[in-house]
Amino acid sequence: MTHYADFHFPFERATDIRMLILDVDGVMTDGSIIMDHRGRELKAFNVRDGHGIKMLQRAGIRVGIITGRSSEVVAARASDLGIEIVIQGCLNKSEGLDQLLAQCSLQARQCAFMGDDVLDLPPMRRCALALAPADAHPPVLQQAHWISGCRGGHGAIRQAAEALILASGQWQKIIADRYGVSASDCGWQD
Repeated sequence: MTHYADFHFPFERATDIRMLILDVDGVMTDGSIIMDHRGRELKAFNVRDGHGIKMLQRAGIRVGIITGRSSEVVAARASDLGIEIVIQGCLNKSEGLDQLLAQCSLQARQCAFMGDDVLDLPPMRRCALALAPADAHPPVLQQAHWISGCRGGHGAIRQAAEALILASGQWQKIIADRYGVSASDCGWQD
């Protein structure tokens, strides 16, 4: 079993993170887009990633979405997870980041961004913490501060969520007290 701690998460960069911003295709999903014969789009989301998002929210760390595509499926999943800031159809993600920051009264230095493709690089460069799933495009992997041990749509967000909770000093309250699980039980060094 690979332990998350083996992935050298930059905890010092993460202590002041107040929001995790996510791309969708390739981060919240594995990048597949399934279309039926009528052109209706389907996406598969990982339930553990979703639980990681809910734990982040309980820790007071907001979650937002900036995605280049527009999809009713994304709006539905965001609503299901209580993600209020969703910017879809955004091909200039640096402008999308400006819009998100204004809506949330935050600064880029308070945000982490998880992306998987070159479209995500401008906001990743601006945020305090750039994160990537294991199967991100090579230029993204080269510029990320941390690369998950999981592929997009297969637990990368959950790993990032746990690391951010640990960095915020809230593991005991959010995870240990509620579930009886230590950081080391999850592969992190205490």
